[in-house]
Amino acid sequence: MGVETTNNDHGYTQKEADEVARQKAIDDWLPITSSRNAKWWYSAFHNVTAMVGAGVLSLPYAMSELGWGPGVAVLILSWIITLYTLWQMVEMHEMVPGKRFDRYHELGQHAFGEKLGLYIVVPQQLIVEVGVCIVYMVTGGKSLKKFHDIVCSTCKPIKQTYFIMIFASVHFVLSHLPNLNSISGVSLAAAVMSLSYSTIAWSASIDKGVQPDVQYGYKASSKIGTVFNFFSALGDVAFAYAGHNVVLEIQATIPSTPEKPSKGPMWRGVIVAYIVVALCYFPVALIGYWMFGNSVSDNILITLNKPVWLIAMANMFVVVHVIGSYQIYAMPVFDMMETLLVKKLNFRPTMILRFFVRNFYVAFTMFVGISFPFFGGLLGFFGGFAFAPTTYFLPCVMWLAIYKPRKFGLSWWTNWICIVFGVILMIVSPIGGMRQIIVQAKDYKFYN
Repeated sequence: MGVETTNNDHGYTQKEADEVARQKAIDDWLPITSSRNAKWWYSAFHNVTAMVGAGVLSLPYAMSELGWGPGVAVLILSWIITLYTLWQMVEMHEMVPGKRFDRYHELGQHAFGEKLGLYIVVPQQLIVEVGVCIVYMVTGGKSLKKFHDIVCSTCKPIKQTYFIMIFASVHFVLSHLPNLNSISGVSLAAAVMSLSYSTIAWSASIDKGVQPDVQYGYKASSKIGTVFNFFSALGDVAFAYAGHNVVLEIQATIPSTPEKPSKGPMWRGVIVAYIVVALCYFPVALIGYWMFGNSVSDNILITLNKPVWLIAMANMFVVVHVIGSYQIYAMPVFDMMETLLVKKLNFRPTMILRFFVRNFYVAFTMFVGISFPFFGGLLGFFGGFAFAPTTYFLPCVMWLAIYKPRKFGLSWWTNWICIVFGVILMIVSPIGGMRQIIVQAKDYKFYN
């Protein structure tokens, strides 16, 4: 996969040389490996776009289900652990001299073996990436609808389905940008937007002030309800930090030489991204909860329904951000689909192939988004299975498998603590998510 130099001095037969050249041509065509001239700040805003989901707006609600102590602890712990696992991914990208692991599953194959690595990583990565794309279809549609309803409150209401279609129409165009570098403009806009609407969310909360009848206790009337809510809030926080599925793919776009490996610029970008993430997450979660207590709705922009122009603007910002995020998460999926078609099924790498593959994917995510708008709960369910591992402990397991640190040493303990924390998240958040689906699905109509 990572062959960089191809010439006949290697003692290749002509046939082998042709094969190597063919693979190189394919790699130059595939979206992840085609352009390797990204600057370090590309990695910063790609990471911000990938990580700061519209999930930041539900953080005050998650806080209200966790309470002050656990809420703050989980937010900070998650920030530290995910930064650590992100560092591991950046380090492992080029640990074999002369080779780069450009995709999550290539690293998995190196750690767990050819077959097993694929079976462990690919299903999880696909659940995360396709899941995020579908959720963002719904989020984009909902935010467009909210924008329309706020700006034009006297208009005839339009179904959410149509707004999702309008949102998808953007992607039918944008999906044909060939690789991650070519969407860096879209991604930059998205990163700026995420910072903007987060700032609107917490500053408008401060402007409202602490509500007179504010309460910080748990809302659920029963003990069981409280526990389940606690679980699903853990799932929400786990999502908020899930950007690791596209880290190696982002790093693959940065140029690398033995003297100046790609991990330097990448790590700089990650640090900047994480500072931005902290600036988005902590103020929104803490200030939103502090002002509204447990009466906050699961999207803080709904709680803040005035001033009208500001909230309308924030909803539009969410739409632009979600457009960028969708593209970043779709790119590795396009890469997998195109790799499969070109390398395994020997299709010719042409524009026509790309046109069909990508339009099919956008149409598929749109269709699922329209059919199951309660997908947020589903995400809590699936996310627990796939988000927690890929973000919290799969990098640690790979690290232990590859580097084999000394037992009971610092590195060994750190990794095991992360693994335990991640496994607990993986077990409890689907339980919370499942209950939410059951509660919501009672009054749900298909294609309403």
